[in-house]
Amino acid sequence: MSTGKDRQRQLAREHFERQMQRRAEREAKAKRTAVIGSTVGVLVVVGGVIAATTLLGGNDGSSASESPSAAPSTSAAAGPKPFDPATGECGYLPDTSGAVKDVGLPPAKAEAKDAVMTFKTSQGDIVVELNGAKAPCTVNSLKHLAAKKYYNGSKCHRLGSAQFPMLQCGDPTAKANGKSQSDGQGGPGYRLAEENLEGATYKRGVMAMAKTSEPGTTGSQFFLVYGDIGLTPDYTPVGTITKGLDILDKVNKAGVIAPGPDGTGAPKETVEIKDVTISAKS
Repeated sequence: MSTGKDRQRQLAREHFERQMQRRAEREAKAKRTAVIGSTVGVLVVVGGVIAATTLLGGNDGSSASESPSAAPSTSAAAGPKPFDPATGECGYLPDTSGAVKDVGLPPAKAEAKDAVMTFKTSQGDIVVELNGAKAPCTVNSLKHLAAKKYYNGSKCHRLGSAQFPMLQCGDPTAKANGKSQSDGQGGPGYRLAEENLEGATYKRGVMAMAKTSEPGTTGSQFFLVYGDIGLTPDYTPVGTITKGLDILDKVNKAGVIAPGPDGTGAPKETVEIKDVTISAKS
């Protein structure tokens, strides 16, 4: 016959098991998500060159990384197919393992044409000339997300440090309040191949896509560079900022709410994306 103490021990054990299960689920989800580092990312300086590791903290502060990368293997055979010039098509892969705002897949057919992307934000307009000729699948994805109003109401969740000068956006679930451990884990329910990597650099004025350390894990998140970052050419440079660098400078000057170990964190000056439009380049 069980006693009250036996029952208490059983309840405590069950509570502990539930905690461990939730923790394991968080860690698994975090490892499937992709970003250029996260609020707990690590910057490694080698010979004066800054290399950002793709880390993303889970809710318990464990290491991992945004853009929903697939739970299955992301090898070349299983990964999303790059742009096929013969057919003009892109290979987008569903990735519901990390999806939090599923908007379906972009159309396979992509126009390899440049375009202009305008972010209407709480701080003013940021305008980017998109390089559709060199990153057609990425630009096609951004057009799809803009048409679905995917970014509307989202907040840029990560402001860089002096060594990592960028503002990261594109997670529609991010709270950007300096408290959330899940910022940077949101994605659109699909992933695509990286593009335009040959000779890629991340200088002031570049817009590039975030991803995990594995290939073929680009999703919806992106970063806007307001300094020079010595990253390896693994992140799709999708465009050039033609208006709004002064906004990034202002946000950078205000600093972050609660700096992580790498000095990055949610910006004190909130940048909320109100609306996104993409038009043909005139």
